[in-house]
Amino acid sequence: MKAVLCSSFTGPGDLRVGEIDEPRPAADEILIDVHAASVSFMDQLLVSGLYQMRPPTPFVPGTEAAGIVVAVGDKVTTFRPGDRAACNAWTGGYAEQMIAKESKSVRVPDGIAFETAATVLHNYGTAWYALVERARAQRGETVLVTGAAGGVGLAAVDLGRHLGLRVVAGIGSDDKAILVRDYGASDVINYRSDDLRIQIKSITCGDGIDVGFDNVGGPIFEQMARVMKWGGRLMPIGFTSGEIPSLPMNLPLLKNYSIIGVFSGAWAEKFPIEAACMNDMLMQLLAAGSIRPHIDRVLPMEEVTIAMRAVANRTVQGRIVLKIT
Repeated sequence: MKAVLCSSFTGPGDLRVGEIDEPRPAADEILIDVHAASVSFMDQLLVSGLYQMRPPTPFVPGTEAAGIVVAVGDKVTTFRPGDRAACNAWTGGYAEQMIAKESKSVRVPDGIAFETAATVLHNYGTAWYALVERARAQRGETVLVTGAAGGVGLAAVDLGRHLGLRVVAGIGSDDKAILVRDYGASDVINYRSDDLRIQIKSITCGDGIDVGFDNVGGPIFEQMARVMKWGGRLMPIGFTSGEIPSLPMNLPLLKNYSIIGVFSGAWAEKFPIEAACMNDMLMQLLAAGSIRPHIDRVLPMEEVTIAMRAVANRTVQGRIVLKIT
């Protein structure tokens, strides 16, 4: 079958479309004919050798896809061939077929396009796990989301609006302001041109933020650490800046706030039942129109290098989706 292959950790430019054997699902896995797969910042890091894990090469990138179930393992009880499904895995999405754990897959409601379904589990799953499970965010609290126009960031803005939070969107260029406001941000800060600390103090009348949802890392995280409210929760989600920050620990001490790690993929591995319930809930929200993933563009699988370079250059708003079949 046709698939995108990563043979070395040298970045998107060395990805090639080739032929591989069809995968076979294990007892607790399903196999889908992939119709669409989303392109994430994590995928770009993985093929560039910059992620915390390195699969044996060659491997097929792609953490998330959607399509039709064609086979199920002996222990699978919630899927059968012919079902519409979305899947989440560390690798394997950029291929005509993909296998995934039953616990990391979810049925896609009728009427939901596969392109849309392929953008939910990673983006909104990360946002839900961070805001609801880790931060325990409460209606009316103020959350600052950095990288707010990207896949995970925009999902956090959208979900924050749904949860009744006051969302402040941090962006790196002014052309992203319209989108984040359309998705529910009440305030927007361009942290490349504005002083983040001054803007937050102005927006919150000096109180600071209850929840920090940081996708960027580096100096941005360090600035967020200085605008937290008493009892707040500051969450490192990712480090798209390429710089992992360090922090003077007197800052959380003085305001009694918490720094809370968020690694939704590891949580899903350790708590598969809870993760499966979350995935079902997210698809219900999608079907009801309560969340609305944003697709920047849809490209053919053969243009995966273009897609990943756009993600790396931060020119993508929401998600790019690859059309597989």
